[in-house]
Amino acid sequence: MQEFNFQINVDEASYALVHYEGDEKVVSVPDTYAKKPVTIIADKVFAGHSEIESIHLPDSVTDLGEFVFDGCENLKQLELPRSLERLWGYTFVRCGIEQVILPDSLQAIPPFAFKDCKHLKKVVGGTGLKKIYAWAFGGCDKLQTLEYRSAPDISPAAFESKALNT
Repeated sequence: MQEFNFQINVDEASYALVHYEGDEKVVSVPDTYAKKPVTIIADKVFAGHSEIESIHLPDSVTDLGEFVFDGCENLKQLELPRSLERLWGYTFVRCGIEQVILPDSLQAIPPFAFKDCKHLKKVVGGTGLKKIYAWAFGGCDKLQTLEYRSAPDISPAAFESKALNT
């Protein structure tokens, strides 16, 4: 069973996914709702859904809210939308992803975005990545590699003194 609830955005041209109810291992968020694109995944939508192993997000998504994947400890596979522009703080906190490839459209990794992702080993930044804020990868004990094409501005506290192969 999968049930999605949407809310019209301020622009009235798109929708936000504001609630998910389900128990499936594989989740696929619809591309549209009421013939308009889904552009925002709101705060805490998938939080606590430890049964989720894989999520498909539509390429129309530009924003991922706070705590969206909090506690999704079995989430191993997630392809981020090509149009993703913003992560809000704590987006992936305490989730099980092992590797993430950031789209070229994402310019910054906010504070605590990947906090306590205990299985995260590798992050590949897109061409648009310009800033990595403090504590973005705090508690990511297995993080070994951060790849990027052009050097972003990285806060000295981004990794909580974790040594990386960059």
